[in-house]
Amino acid sequence: MELVLTVLEITSPVFLLALVGYIWVRAGFEYRVQFVTRLAMTLAVPCLIFTALMKTEVEPAALSLVTIAAIVAYGAVTVVTWALVAGFSLDRPTYLAPLIFGNTGNLGLPLALFAFGQEGLGYAVVIFAVMAVMAFTFGIWLVSGGGSLLKAVQEPMVSATLLGALFLWQGWKTPVFVTNTLELIGQMAIPLMLITLGVAVARLTPGGIGRALWLSLVKVGICVGCALGAGLWLDLPHVALAVLVLQVATPVAVTSYLLAEKYEADADAVAGLVVISTLLSVVSIPVVLAFFV
Repeated sequence: MELVLTVLEITSPVFLLALVGYIWVRAGFEYRVQFVTRLAMTLAVPCLIFTALMKTEVEPAALSLVTIAAIVAYGAVTVVTWALVAGFSLDRPTYLAPLIFGNTGNLGLPLALFAFGQEGLGYAVVIFAVMAVMAFTFGIWLVSGGGSLLKAVQEPMVSATLLGALFLWQGWKTPVFVTNTLELIGQMAIPLMLITLGVAVARLTPGGIGRALWLSLVKVGICVGCALGAGLWLDLPHVALAVLVLQVATPVAVTSYLLAEKYEADADAVAGLVVISTLLSVVSIPVVLAFFV
């Protein structure tokens, strides 16, 4: 019973903040998702990534190991998911990227922080950075059917990741007043992302509920299995292993829906995946955490 209460204490702030966004829209209040998303992804999240990497107390060698583990885990997920999509004759631009890349920003970062503190957040930011680079390069290529990988360097999140990694490896620090300012901006990121997630879910019209349900269930199994296998193979420390499994197993991100809309994939099908996998995560995430907390 104590473990259940601990898991609920960890997960409830995430879903309650998303519920705020959901209720806000259902009540008829205005919420400009495009503006808030741009503010979060262009300013708040890059500041969060940079300061988290710069101030992390995790050994650089351990971070390197987590980076390798994340690459291996996502590589394994890609191979298995590609086979799944091909085997069931699913549309690759529509389904492949959403099934590979999860909501590591909106859900993964706050969950890692709530469950494992600053150490967990340090690992989570590294895994999020790996996912972001892959999602905004390989992921866009999958959804669009082509495209330049050079788009990645234009993303503020990627630039912040590379700069933060440089500061981490060199042991550099920004002046205190700069660090405090960047931290203050970065603190906006998690509540903004969670509330926006609730808003986006409230506005989506899911399609193909049956297919979305079984694909969401399969996604959890594939992601947990691949992340756990990669972590155990590389002998990750307990907290790093827990964060890796948690991050890789997060539900389909709202950005997958936005990319589907932009590149004219089946956006309704992706919307269904976002809604169903997010609802499913209310059960799956506590179950995953229960094994590690």
